[in-house]
Amino acid sequence: MQPLVSIIVPVYKVESYLNQCLDSLLSQTYSNLEIIVVNDGSPDKSAEIAESYAQIDSRVHVYHKENGGLSDARNFGLPHISGDFTMFVDSDDWVSTQLVETLVTLLIENEAEAAQAAFYYAYDEQLLYDNRYFSQSSETITLSNTELMEALVKNDIVKNFAWGKLYKTELVKKTPFVKGVLFEDVYWAHHVMSQVTNYVICHEPLYYYRQRADSIVKNYSIRNLDIIEGLKQRHMFIKENYPSLLNESNKLLLKTELQHYRILFSLNSDPVHKREKDKIKQHILENRSLFKASTEDDKQLSRDLHLFIIHPLLYIGNLGVKKLLRPFTKPVNKPLQSISLQGSQKE
Repeated sequence: MQPLVSIIVPVYKVESYLNQCLDSLLSQTYSNLEIIVVNDGSPDKSAEIAESYAQIDSRVHVYHKENGGLSDARNFGLPHISGDFTMFVDSDDWVSTQLVETLVTLLIENEAEAAQAAFYYAYDEQLLYDNRYFSQSSETITLSNTELMEALVKNDIVKNFAWGKLYKTELVKKTPFVKGVLFEDVYWAHHVMSQVTNYVICHEPLYYYRQRADSIVKNYSIRNLDIIEGLKQRHMFIKENYPSLLNESNKLLLKTELQHYRILFSLNSDPVHKREKDKIKQHILENRSLFKASTEDDKQLSRDLHLFIIHPLLYIGNLGVKKLLRPFTKPVNKPLQSISLQGSQKE
């Protein structure tokens, strides 16, 4: 008999997308599923939509709770899973009909604890596929624990996202998500992946990660800085358990801090944003020696750090100059392959 796969789907204000998500799960070529839909106090018609699916398919189980955020909804679903394997799917995304079957097969054949598929960045009019790390013609690859953790810290072929992966259930049941933060997967993924001795990757894009049109700057809030705290906590974990990866951890932390410094600089009229911008500056300057050592093999990041240390305005100004010169520079190969959705049917 097929192993049972549990799929946790947190739901909040997704009435426009939930049908496509649940339809894609119920259309899987792998049938032994339980779909645990957690209505996180959604104020729209999402709960009604979910309940309608439970009435027509016994594999769908709907639970209702007060709003507590994505992490809280996922955690609420964990005690209800009974499958051998577990997957998380965000309710505004959708998946290929072969996703579950492909990952179950890979996990069993390779005696792995976790498996992932590649994914599309799904926009309204096109799908983007990241050719930097994935090749649709490539064969499946496996990673040891050390290779997996390095890929996770680099955030390249293994992303911090909880979704798009299939886990042995015991891994996720004993690893709850941190509640009350954004970018909750950054706080969570390394704790799970550190327990994996064999990890399998399928290059075929089988998960559709929906991209909203909202601007990050327009909708920026202090909670966006949760990712920096998450990376700092992960850095301490890496320092204790994977010291050989400290340089890579430092580089990603620095890149993220510089990115948020740029955004906060553009929002400098807000005193709260100014305070947080100054905190980032202080942390970078206090750790300049560590960051310098870690970026020796990354010329661009090392240059950005050097300018920032002299004065942050030099770093900001250099970014502005590069933006102005971009139309006159030689184009580079695009890392994302585009697939048009015009005139085609989304799976």
